[in-house]
Amino acid sequence: MNAEFIDALEEIEKEKGISKEIIFDALESALISSYKKNFGSSQNVEVEIDRATGRVRVVAKKTVVEEVKDDLLEINVEEAREIDDKYQIGDIVIVEVTPKNFGRIAAQTAKQVVIQRIKDAERDVIYDEFINRENEIITGMIQRISKNNVYIDLGKTEGILPPTEQIEGEVYNQGDRIKLIILEVKKTTKGPQIILSRSHPGLVKRLFELEVPEINEGIVDIYAISREAGSRTKIAVHSKDPNVDPVGACVGFKGTRVKAIVEELNGEKIDIIIWSKNIDEFIANSLSPSKVIKVEINEKEKAALIVVPDYQLSLAIGKEGQNARLAAKLTNWKIDIKSESQYDGDSNS
Repeated sequence: MNAEFIDALEEIEKEKGISKEIIFDALESALISSYKKNFGSSQNVEVEIDRATGRVRVVAKKTVVEEVKDDLLEINVEEAREIDDKYQIGDIVIVEVTPKNFGRIAAQTAKQVVIQRIKDAERDVIYDEFINRENEIITGMIQRISKNNVYIDLGKTEGILPPTEQIEGEVYNQGDRIKLIILEVKKTTKGPQIILSRSHPGLVKRLFELEVPEINEGIVDIYAISREAGSRTKIAVHSKDPNVDPVGACVGFKGTRVKAIVEELNGEKIDIIIWSKNIDEFIANSLSPSKVIKVEINEKEKAALIVVPDYQLSLAIGKEGQNARLAAKLTNWKIDIKSESQYDGDSNS
């Protein structure tokens, strides 16, 4: 190897962000294996590469002994003192043992090592970049669909949208651009695996952060989200500034902000609710769009009885119980809903 090789490594360092030192270390390790394989040696050898010239030398470490029993691992004290008269028994002497044709082996090995290290380093760079982006929103293009998995082009790498993280009924077409949340980044033997989600409640949270500057600036807080992906989401918000209406901020002028989110989620309904530290008020709000007449709280059981007008009972419960179910998830309370006449009937019986 020569100066051209060093120049090439510098180029790789600049372009790929792979440290020259990492390649040198890997190359030295690979050359030790090559030496032992080609020269059948059980010597205690090391390979040294001159970082400036690229010159490769193989050195053997030998212990200074009175009487040599294994000349691959030991050196006679007299021989050692010919190298340097300060050597004593027990010292380690370094002897150059570079074979004549080792340069050719080194060049072949270098090529393989560099290719492998570039692959490994690119995988590491991708892993390091994405591991710090878990729970972030990302836009990607649908590349292909295989065995119900949707593969998303993320630029430097590919992410996977597994069936469990897809929105039920959503159609994925090759070439479509969609927003997803980075759910998990795993290290595998084939490189980093980036698991994406369209159904996670965190996606709705991130979409609101993108669309609503007041959330991004920390004026409006998202307290909780409950979601049945593809159908409906409830999001509880709270304003730290009494002059800022949290629902108005999330809806936007003429509904533009929430409309953009609904469009991204292909028509998923979104209820924006005001969070209150007063639990009965929060529970009443959570049943939006239904009106609530009365809330009875059982703190011990973390259960609430909600009374709604007769004509709004089905609205409060929702189709297949969805509204009540999402409200319970949002508040983390058990919710029982009764109409006014049911409640009055119970009270009078």
